[in-house]
Amino acid sequence: FIFFFLLLTLSPKPLQFSPKSSSETETDPSSPRSTMSKQTYRVCFCFRRRFRLAVAEAPDEIRGFFNRYSENGLMSADHLRRFLVEVQKQENATLEDAQAAINSLQELKHLNILHHHRGQSLNLETFFKYLFGDINPPIDLKRGVQQDMTAPLSHYFIYTGHNSYLTGNQLSSDCSDVPIIQALQRGVRVIELDIWPNSNKDGIEVLHGRTLTTPVELIKCLRSIKEHAFTASDYPVVITLEDHLTPDLQAKVAEMVTQTFGDILFCPDSDCLKEFPSPESLKKRIIISTKPPKEYMSAAVPKDAQEGDSQNGKTASDEEAWGKEETEEDEDDDEEDPDEGVNRFQKSLAPEYRRLIAIHAGKPKGGMDECLKVDPEKVRRLSLSEQQLEKVAEDRGTDIVRFTQRNILRVYPKGTRITSSNYNPLIGWMHGAQMVAFNMQGFGRSLWLMHGMFKSNGGCGYVKKPDFLLKSGPNNEVFDPRATLPVKTTLKVRIYMGEGWYYDFRHTHFDQYSPPDFYTRVGIAGVPADVVMKKTKTIEDNWIPVWNEEFEFQLTVPELALLRLEVHEYDMSEKDDFGGQTVLPVSEIQSGIRAVPLHDREGKKYNNVKLLVHFDFV
Repeated sequence: FIFFFLLLTLSPKPLQFSPKSSSETETDPSSPRSTMSKQTYRVCFCFRRRFRLAVAEAPDEIRGFFNRYSENGLMSADHLRRFLVEVQKQENATLEDAQAAINSLQELKHLNILHHHRGQSLNLETFFKYLFGDINPPIDLKRGVQQDMTAPLSHYFIYTGHNSYLTGNQLSSDCSDVPIIQALQRGVRVIELDIWPNSNKDGIEVLHGRTLTTPVELIKCLRSIKEHAFTASDYPVVITLEDHLTPDLQAKVAEMVTQTFGDILFCPDSDCLKEFPSPESLKKRIIISTKPPKEYMSAAVPKDAQEGDSQNGKTASDEEAWGKEETEEDEDDDEEDPDEGVNRFQKSLAPEYRRLIAIHAGKPKGGMDECLKVDPEKVRRLSLSEQQLEKVAEDRGTDIVRFTQRNILRVYPKGTRITSSNYNPLIGWMHGAQMVAFNMQGFGRSLWLMHGMFKSNGGCGYVKKPDFLLKSGPNNEVFDPRATLPVKTTLKVRIYMGEGWYYDFRHTHFDQYSPPDFYTRVGIAGVPADVVMKKTKTIEDNWIPVWNEEFEFQLTVPELALLRLEVHEYDMSEKDDFGGQTVLPVSEIQSGIRAVPLHDREGKKYNNVKLLVHFDFV
């Protein structure tokens, strides 16, 4: 009774009681959203709390646009074309485009939303449906690839996986071809396989070595790669091999690879490339990249260097705070090559295996000076762990940028990320690193940034690096990631409202006793000067929250900026509930009023949840 009394007296809305044992939601057939008129929540054992559920209605600013671009309550195709040009900034929009948009709404006729005068005009409700519909996305993926794809591979950020065969954590999860297939279907273009001898030393398995992970056969992984490599994109797939094999098993790998991929396997004419080929020239081709097996060179490496990271270190979850990046300091892990023994490795390689390697990897002697040296006669791949990159970037950021103009830099997670968490990818991208390798099963904010970046360029898995990362000045000066730059553009983001949770979630998912209390977090991920996080007010007890709040983001490097949107449900006593997220590359956001679909924690798009947002660049 005390609990009930508190609900009665403290509730922001009056309680109504019903003795009926009715369903959770009552319907009103006269409502255009007939499944959303009234909703009841059970309180204690004998009472119910009833709420009137709002219907999605056009915000005042949308009504204002409709009145400005309509006549007598009707928006013709010509009116809509003007709206597309002047508000949506679609300068090339034609009358045919506007008519096609109207025609796409014909299916709504049975709801009396589309005006029936020859089917040529929109009323306010249909105009609102158009703006809040799938036909009006923030990024136009239908445009496909728009960037120049004829430059060398080193001129692109490439969608890259780390330990692509793992289904879960780095120590004890199963190895399988399933996560490889899932990665390729999402558009990942770099697949990493750790190859080891089987227990009988006569076959090859894929597993995370010296752990409890269960192996999968290499041939199974290769066949799955061939079958699914180009389902999401025609651009080349790179297979990076962590090689722990003897020459006789390398010969077996060469036979497997050659027989599996046949003519689609890219084999260079010479051992060393002077310049990487372009993605365009390598369409529907498979590329092999590898480096020396550690087993051949262990004698040249101090024991403590071989041991690398302690595996019992703890990594803070990127869910602990909005927008905070992890900064743990750990010793360098042992994923990368030692400095010695590269020549010995090249001599001991099986010749048929050596011929398959198109992208050579390894660290030369001489420490970081030699690692970052640019050879005009050949190109190569260098790998650094995330904390190695952070350390080198402190005083050699421009050297890294200069190296990545011709060569490929791969960045991988530190060894203490045993839960398969990820790091801030911007540390790699702002230094020109092409292969920022991620655990694709490590769901969280860092992976959402990765998903967002590779929505660019039609989702093909290759994103052209900004010109400032590719060009050198008259004195060979390059972009300095640590420099303070002037503001280049300002992005205005107005969050109007959201809807769809009522249909995609159980009605008690967020709160047992009332409708949800939603708020939206809005922020920028990018170079340090651009990083900022903001939030809207919380709208209480409403499945269709209307915020109507505007945020401004001043951007110094908009080419690398990612807009982050997250919806949460406020919970006074526990951690706020998750209500959806998306990350959008700022360089590809379409101006104007857009329907922004939200995704779950794993990056899968909800069926109905979305935000109505106005984007404007000034």
